[in-house]
This record gives sequence, C-alpha cells and structure tokens, in this order.
Amino acid sequence: MATRPYVIDQMISAKSIAARIEELAAEIRTRFAGTDKLIVVGLLRGSFVFIADLVRELDLPVEVDFLEASSYGDGMRSSREVRILKDLRGEIAGRDVLVVEDIVDTGFTLHHVLHLLRSRNPARMEVCVLLDKPTRREVDIKATWTGFEIPDEFVVGYGIDFAQRNRNLPFIGKVRFTDTGE
Repeated sequence: MATRPYVIDQMISAKSIAARIEELAAEIRTRFAGTDKLIVVGLLRGSFVFIADLVRELDLPVEVDFLEASSYGDGMRSSREVRILKDLRGEIAGRDVLVVEDIVDTGFTLHHVLHLLRSRNPARMEVCVLLDKPTRREVDIKATWTGFEIPDEFVVGYGIDFAQRNRNLPFIGKVRFTDTGE
C-alpha cells in the first residue's frame, strides 16, 4: 500500500511517557498488591513497547501473554469488524488479569477483547491504555487507567503504526499529510 506523503509532529515526548508509566505502575501495584501472579495481556501489535516499559515498573510477580486483534488493517479508520489473529497461550481462569492496550478509539476492538476474556472467568480484570480518544468512542467502554487523553488525531510512535511504519519512534506524534490528498 502506497501512502501519501506525511510528516510527524510530536505530541507527547518520550520523557512524558516515561513519567506517566511510573505513575500508572504505582497505581497498578497498589490495586494488585498481594496477587500471587498478575497476568499482563498485551494487545498486539501496538502495545508491545508500552507493555515492555510498564511491566519493568511493576514490582509484582507477572506473566506476560499476548493477544492480537485487528479492526484496522493498514487503514486509518476502524472497520468495526474485530478479528482475533493470535489468541493467548495460557489460561486466565481464576487469575488476576491486566489488559494493556495502546489506544482506544471507537472502542470496538477493546470491547470485543474484554468480552472474550471475561468469558474465560478471570478472578479480576482491569484495563490500562496508553492513549484514549474519547471523542471517537462508539462503544461504551472505559479503561481503569489511562496514560493520556488525546484529541481525534491520527497518531504514531511508541509502538503505534501507520501501515506498519513509525512504531520505533520514542514519542507519540500526530500524522500530518503534506499533500492535498486529491
């Protein structure tokens, strides 16, 4: 897929992300204090950088597992059809689960994933998202913890991609197209 020319304007710095992750981790440690093992479920692919940094800040016994769901493909808008591309390897029944997502936009993907995971009977399940776009929400869903609330902009960086590019940026940036799009 060819993409239109674009530039990326920094929205959230790497330093701000790191500071916020420390705060989130402190709140998560408090909530899950005393757990024998916290299963941290990362939603691939966008959450992999966030989950790596977050679990390093958790002073808890953790197991990390991944689930890959997609409603975007290479596009900029949700198709609203959620597909599970990779399921968890381990069991979560009776366990404490923290679902980690990169960004909540319409809410369709996270809603679908949480419904699926709840059907597996975890002891308790909480959600931590790095970015939230509440103005785009079409499904009633709210994370337990949110890193940053952002406006309705298409963003990349810190694991989040546009057509599989820009995941490696250490900051969150807004995509700005440099052509007229005609």
